[in-house]
Amino acid sequence: MSDGTRLAATLYMPDGAKPKEKFPALLEYLPYRKDDSTAARDYPVHAYFARRGYVSVRVDIRGFGASEGVPTDREYSEREQLDGEQIIAWLASQPWSSGKVGMFGISWGGFNAIQLAMRHPPALKAILAVDATEELFHDDIHYIDGMMHLDEFELNMDMAPGITGAPDYTLDEKVLGPRFEAAPWSLLYLKHQRDGEFWRSPVRPLKEIKIPCFLIGGLLDEYRDSIPRMLEQVKAPVKAIVGPWNHTFPHDAEPGPQIEWRDQAVRWWDYWLKNRNTGIMDEPPLAIYMRQWHAPDAKLKNVPGSWRFEPVWPPRDAANTTLYLQDAHLLSTEAAKPATHQLRYVPSVGVEAGFWWGELLTDQRPVDAYSLTYDTVPLKEDLTLLGRPHALLQASSSAPLADWFVRLSDVAPDGSVTLVTGAGLNGAQRESMSDPKDLEPGKIYPLDIEMHLTTWVFPKGHRIRVSISNALWPMVLSTPYNMTTSLQLGGSDGSRLTLPTVPLFGTAASNIAPPQPSEERTDLQSFGFPWPGEWTVTRDEGRQKTTVLWKGKMGGQYPWGKETDLEKLTYEIDDAHPEVNTILGDAETTFELKGRVLVWSGHLSFTSDAKNFFYKYTRELRKDGTLLKTKTWEETIPRDFQ
Repeated sequence: MSDGTRLAATLYMPDGAKPKEKFPALLEYLPYRKDDSTAARDYPVHAYFARRGYVSVRVDIRGFGASEGVPTDREYSEREQLDGEQIIAWLASQPWSSGKVGMFGISWGGFNAIQLAMRHPPALKAILAVDATEELFHDDIHYIDGMMHLDEFELNMDMAPGITGAPDYTLDEKVLGPRFEAAPWSLLYLKHQRDGEFWRSPVRPLKEIKIPCFLIGGLLDEYRDSIPRMLEQVKAPVKAIVGPWNHTFPHDAEPGPQIEWRDQAVRWWDYWLKNRNTGIMDEPPLAIYMRQWHAPDAKLKNVPGSWRFEPVWPPRDAANTTLYLQDAHLLSTEAAKPATHQLRYVPSVGVEAGFWWGELLTDQRPVDAYSLTYDTVPLKEDLTLLGRPHALLQASSSAPLADWFVRLSDVAPDGSVTLVTGAGLNGAQRESMSDPKDLEPGKIYPLDIEMHLTTWVFPKGHRIRVSISNALWPMVLSTPYNMTTSLQLGGSDGSRLTLPTVPLFGTAASNIAPPQPSEERTDLQSFGFPWPGEWTVTRDEGRQKTTVLWKGKMGGQYPWGKETDLEKLTYEIDDAHPEVNTILGDAETTFELKGRVLVWSGHLSFTSDAKNFFYKYTRELRKDGTLLKTKTWEETIPRDFQ
C-alpha cells in the first residue's frame, strides 16, 4: 500500500492460460482470515470463477489474517477503502490482467463492494453484492431499525483483531502487540447511538454508483431492504435475485430451496468484463421467491413457494390495500369508529420473534399475548404480498422514550401464527434518526413504520394479523421507563395498515437452477457456523425475570492443526426494572498446533441503568494454559435516546 504496508492475497488463476492471455480480476476483500477461517468457504466460489476464465482474488484487510498493519478502528474505514482502491488499481496493472476488475462478496464483502462502487476507481467495472446494504445505522447489525442491538457479531469481531495469521500464529510482539491492543469495535459503536456523520462517512448517495450492480438477498436477511432502494435509485443497470434464505450464499442456503448463483455471476461478469452478450441483460431485472404459507417451524429445510420475474420496481401491477385497526381488534377495509387501545409495557416481550427480523421462528402466539393484535376475518380468496408493508399508527406514550414494533403474521385455521415480516421504530427518531427528541407524554404522534421487504401468499381461509408491542427483546435493548402506550383508532387517518399486493400469478423466473457440485479442498475441513446457533429461554415467574442463553460453535481442521470457536451470550431482563439490561458474552478460539495450544478469548459485560450503559471487555491470550496477554477496556457511556 502507499504507506508500505503489505496486504496478503490469494489468487485463484485459470489453468492452461495461453502466452500473453489476459483475464479480468474479481476481488473479494474481507477481514475474516482467508488462510484458515474462510478457506473452506472461499475455495468453491473462487475456484468456480477461475475455472471460467477469471483471476479470482481474496484479500485480507490490513491488520487481519496474513496482512500486515494495525487493524482499522472500525468497519468500512477510510483506510480500508483507500486500500481497496489501491488493490483494484494493482489488479488492473498486472501482466495477466485485461485491466477490468469486478468486486463481489457476501455481507462485509458486499458492503465494501457497494462502497467502492461509490468511489469510482477507474478499473472497477461492475460489482456483485450478496446480503449487503448501504444503510449503516438503520439497517446494520449494531442498531436494528435504529435501536440498540448486541449479538454474536460483536463477540466475534471484538476478539478477531487480536488473532495473528495462519499457519504460524506468531507471538512476535511487533505483530501481535498492535493487534491485541486494538480497541473493541463495539465500544466505539456504543458511543454513536444516533445516525450522523460517523455512520454516513463510509458511504455516498446511491445515485453516485455509476457501474452495473448485481444484488442477491434473502427474505430472512436483515439487509434485504437495500435491494428495492437500489432498484429505484441506482441509475446504472441493476439485477437482483431475492430468495427465501437467511444470511448465506444461495448454493448452500438455509432454509432452501438452494439455487446456483455462480452461473448467473459468470453470465454477469462475462457481459460486463468480457463484452460477451450472455443474454443476462435481456431478462427482467428482478427474480424473487414468492413464499407460500408454512406452519411456524424453526427447523424448516425448504420454504414452499415459486420464483417469479418482475420487470420493474415497484411492480407494475402492485396495489396498496388499506386495513384499519378496529375497536373489536379486527382489521377491515372500513374506517374504524373512534377508540383508544392501551398497552402496558412488558420489557421481556419478543423472544419468539428472534434476533434480527430473520431466521425461521416458532409460533408467535406467546409474544402476541403481550401485544395489541388485530385480525382480518378469514380470507375469501388468496392474497399475495410483494414489497414493504406500512403500519401507520396514531400513538402516544406515558413516558418520554418508547419503541414501537409491528409484526405482520399469518394466522392459520388451527390458530398457529407464522411471522411474515415486521419492523420497529424508536419513538425519539420519529422525525429524524440523527436528531432524536423526547416524546411528550400523552401526546399523539403519527408513526410510519415501514416493514422489511417480504413476499407471502395468505391462503383462502387464513387471517392476516398485525401485532404491536413496545418491546422486542433481546433483539432490541429495552427502553428504561415503565409505561403505558396508547393507539388511537378511527377515521380515515386512524391507525391502519397498508399492504403491497400483487396478482397471485406472475411471470415464472426462467434462470433459476439447483446448485452445481462444488469443487472442495481436500486438505482442510470446516464444521458448524455460529449463526443462528441455539438458544434457550428461562423465566422466573416469581421475580418476573427472563434469561436467554445463546450458543454458537464452528471450527476447522487444517494441515497445521485444528481450530475450535465457541461463543456464548446471556441476556437478562427484569420486567419491573426495564432500565436494567444485562448482557454477558464469552468467545473463545482455540488453535491446537504442533507443540503448542493457543487460546484467544474475549469476555463482555454490558449493563445499564436509566441514564448510562456500563461496558467492560477483556481480551486474553493463553499458550498451553498459561496467560500471556490480557487487556481490559471499561467505560460508562450515557444513553442517547436508546
